[in-house]
Amino acid sequence: MAEGWQWDETLFEGAAPHYARGRLPYAPGLAEALARALRLDGTGRLLDVGCGPGTLALELADRFAETVGVDADTGMVEEAARTAARTGLAGRTRWVHARAEQLPLGLGTFDVAAFAQSFHWMDRDPVAATVRGMLRPGGTLVHLSDWKDEPRLTGPLPHPPVPQAGIDALVRRHLGPVRRAGRGVLPHGTPGGESLVYARAGLLGPEKLVVPGGGLLERGTDEVVAGVFSMSSSAPHLFGAGLPAFEADLRALLHEASPGGRFSARQPGSEAVLWRKPDR
Repeated sequence: MAEGWQWDETLFEGAAPHYARGRLPYAPGLAEALARALRLDGTGRLLDVGCGPGTLALELADRFAETVGVDADTGMVEEAARTAARTGLAGRTRWVHARAEQLPLGLGTFDVAAFAQSFHWMDRDPVAATVRGMLRPGGTLVHLSDWKDEPRLTGPLPHPPVPQAGIDALVRRHLGPVRRAGRGVLPHGTPGGESLVYARAGLLGPEKLVVPGGGLLERGTDEVVAGVFSMSSSAPHLFGAGLPAFEADLRALLHEASPGGRFSARQPGSEAVLWRKPDR
């Protein structure tokens, strides 16, 4: 946990409906790359801890006999279940509303466990130790994040870039200068050093799997707005009665940046770091 900050259930309140539309997708080919690296064959079980609206779990669900997603936000779990039903994956998936710190919850043993951009919100040492215990011998823990060292593409863009600096300044103007997170603040951000935590838990690694990004994406104004509301630092509930005013200001900013309402964004690559549980 970040020093001086405590998790509370409002961290992503109201953000779930904005996730699928607003968040940039994982790198194209990520599911196939993980399937090769993990030798997935449609059997076994996947545990996705901090699954959000099921973004990774649903991408991989047809590679396992059963996928269990766990998330502390009610809206995220409900959104994941709706998407699973809509895409014909309800029979292969299960969604559990719980904090990672509440595991194992009698969920059984898994071949693969994943933290997809979620581990930094947890009490990491006890969670890592618990999840290690839920893996079968020889099982794999996957830590997934954006590829931070991806070479930046250069050259002209077909549309203006998303004015991220202006958006960040607008959020600060409405919510204050210190990053918000649930009912608290995160003046120094979330913690890093995941490798040390996994090693302390007795996992072997790391093995890095990098999948490059897919180049340029076109984003509309509504998608950019959804992306802002999908973030913990600008989740809808944080604005209270000022939410309509903030959204109006945000849309005015975006219109000024691109009167046509189209933006260019560079799709990030994905980095999966694999940690193995010893066979014995």
